[in-house]
Amino acid sequence: MSTNAQLFERAQRVIPGGVNSPVRAFRAVGGTPRFISRAQGPYIFDAEGKRYIDYIGSWGPMILGHGHPEVLDAVQKAALEGFSFGAPTEREIELAEEILKLVPSMEQVRLVSSGTEAAMSAIRLARGATGRHKLIKFEGCYHGHADALLVKAGSGLATFGNPTSAGVPPEVVQHTLVLEYNNVAELEEAFQRHGADLACVMIEPIAGNMNFVRASIPFMTRLRELCTQHGALLVFDEVMTGFRVALGSAQSLYAKAIPGFAPDMSVFGKVIGGGMPLAAFGGKRAVMEKLAPLGPVYQAGTLSGNPVATACGLATLKQIQKPGFFEALSASTRTLVDGLNAAAKAAGVPFVVDCEGGMFGFFFGAALPQNYPAVMATDKERFNRFFHAMLDRGVYLAPALYEAGFVSAAHTAADIAATVEAAREAFKA
Repeated sequence: MSTNAQLFERAQRVIPGGVNSPVRAFRAVGGTPRFISRAQGPYIFDAEGKRYIDYIGSWGPMILGHGHPEVLDAVQKAALEGFSFGAPTEREIELAEEILKLVPSMEQVRLVSSGTEAAMSAIRLARGATGRHKLIKFEGCYHGHADALLVKAGSGLATFGNPTSAGVPPEVVQHTLVLEYNNVAELEEAFQRHGADLACVMIEPIAGNMNFVRASIPFMTRLRELCTQHGALLVFDEVMTGFRVALGSAQSLYAKAIPGFAPDMSVFGKVIGGGMPLAAFGGKRAVMEKLAPLGPVYQAGTLSGNPVATACGLATLKQIQKPGFFEALSASTRTLVDGLNAAAKAAGVPFVVDCEGGMFGFFFGAALPQNYPAVMATDKERFNRFFHAMLDRGVYLAPALYEAGFVSAAHTAADIAATVEAAREAFKA
């Protein structure tokens, strides 16, 4: 049996950094990443045989837990029929119909293979549909690694963003404007200056890549008003929040709070694939018909609508629609965060926490952050110590301050109680 350390050393010889996605390398928290050998229900097991209560859930999609029997059965049957055809299947239609049934803001949807691909394609479509080039994103929101979206804030509203990655030429991001999340005044100024040139605004309604930061109701209300007024498309990135925070996704929560609210386009991933590589973007028919083969905006993919992935996603969506599913999931998540909060208070540790549906986040600080600078001001070193203390006690949290956590329907009351007990000990560490 190889140890985690041995596997990491071996991996670094053949894979850059030893991982195929950077956060897995534990660079933010230090130490050796755990190499996972298998998973079942709410648990993952590393190469050394140690079991962890899993609050990553493959970064969101495992809302039912790992190896749900009905999902597994659907995947096995689909695999026997064929891995990939490069031709349309009935299951693609069924999955599209299921998504549209649950998200009434969309009339048509295009299936792709990853959240990055979906966000990139949505921006291209927004530009093609409006005939404009510029877009707004928000600091701390992550929409995948497409060139136009790997952008940090410029020096001011007169200056557009600068690349955050080598290999992205400045001219590629010259049309991307980066604003502060939840800053209404900055938003209004940006539209005043650039409104006539804006194709779209892309936003995570609950930013899961700042850990867990909600867009406030006043901010979202004003954003919707400004997009409508200036003819820019409002694009909701629900790769993380979609079918995770509510059955109707995050947009359904804002629709309850803001009369008539709906985004113009939406981007989905994670849960709709059930752990398989699958994502989607969609919107009103008039916009979606701009896509090839009907319109001039080109987008294609050999594995789009893969028959095994669609089987997995369809089975997952059917399970989460069962009566009481989200009520139970939300109650479990609330029990967890309340327990963590109580344990922190008992230990005298500055700690704040928030949750929605099966998604949660916490910070070591006095108040819930509303934007990226506030997230950066929280106690990162304390988070790192807490992360390792929890890992040592068999609880697997995201190995970075900036990532949200996820509860699944497979987490039992005993799992959550064990997690809270581990936190009581870890807060003292």
